Amino acid sequence: MPGMPCNATELVHFRKRIGVKGFNLIFKMSVALHGKQAQESSVLIDTTVQEKNITYPTDAKLAIKIINRLNKLAKRHGIQQRRTYVKEVKNCRLSIRHFRHVKKRAKAKKALTRLRTIANKLIRELQRKLPTHSLFETYQKDFLFYQQVLAQQPKDKNKIYSLHEPDVYVIAKGKDHKQYEYGNKVSIVSTKDNNIIVGVVSHDKNIHDSKTLDAAITHANSNRTKPIQQAVCDRGYVGVKEVLGAMIILPKKALKRDNRYQRDKKRKLCKRRAAIEPIIGHLKSDFRLSRNLLKGQVGDEINVLMAACAWNLKKWLAIATIFLFWQKLGLFFVKYLRFFAALDKKQFC
Repeated sequence: MPGMPCNATELVHFRKRIGVKGFNLIFKMSVALHGKQAQESSVLIDTTVQEKNITYPTDAKLAIKIINRLNKLAKRHGIQQRRTYVKEVKNCRLSIRHFRHVKKRAKAKKALTRLRTIANKLIRELQRKLPTHSLFETYQKDFLFYQQVLAQQPKDKNKIYSLHEPDVYVIAKGKDHKQYEYGNKVSIVSTKDNNIIVGVVSHDKNIHDSKTLDAAITHANSNRTKPIQQAVCDRGYVGVKEVLGAMIILPKKALKRDNRYQRDKKRKLCKRRAAIEPIIGHLKSDFRLSRNLLKGQVGDEINVLMAACAWNLKKWLAIATIFLFWQKLGLFFVKYLRFFAALDKKQFC
């Protein structure tokens, strides 16, 4: 009977067992398959965002989720609450829908304040009653985390945008259709001519692009036998001229001391830099980089490594398929020629 080769959870356990180190070895193997093509001296570097699997974050959503979690916690341990505030939370949720309406904004702000008050009341009630069940120390860390989320204001730094993914940060890339993205920044390093990904890095902090080059080039050099000599980047990396022995080339006005050949060479390199953009597009649309479903910072690193591995292996399989096709075609022609040579011998005999 046809069926699945294994249970889906076995892949999850395998991923957790080998960890980031295991996926780094697999990625290194996918680079080594391409041989000399992966050893180009010039590379292209760019950053993108892999978004986490979270909804659009608002303070009201986080407060409601905290209230629901606290009610479930009390129910699980059989704690008798004075109130669960279920009906009032529902009314507050309805009021918050009109937060952008000019005449109803005050009502929405009042509803948000009330949600935070309810959440803090439930936290204090559980803090009083949990010690009798010897569970206070178990949930004290969660209570402190909830209080931190409820206390944050719209313009605070280092805000928490998700309860189940607290490491998510907000990134503004200047896109018209999507002003903010919630996830983490990743660097992609690909060869200039053959478009083989030789390095990927997941950044746990929202740092400037110019400060990501050190980690990106280090990871790319660890997967190659020859060090990178020059890296072509966009203007977002302005301010850096050389990193770990690699010269950083940015699109800018030609220098007066450059001759015609040097100007044309730099222009061609900067035009070629655009080749990394469709690579990032394919990683997002075909290899699951657009929505990261894996948990935590470890999941961020593993997800981008798996996407890059899939890209390299697909390119290698395409090359291998073409090679096998031409090999079979050559064998066919050899047999064809031998057949007609034998016929000619019989006719002359």
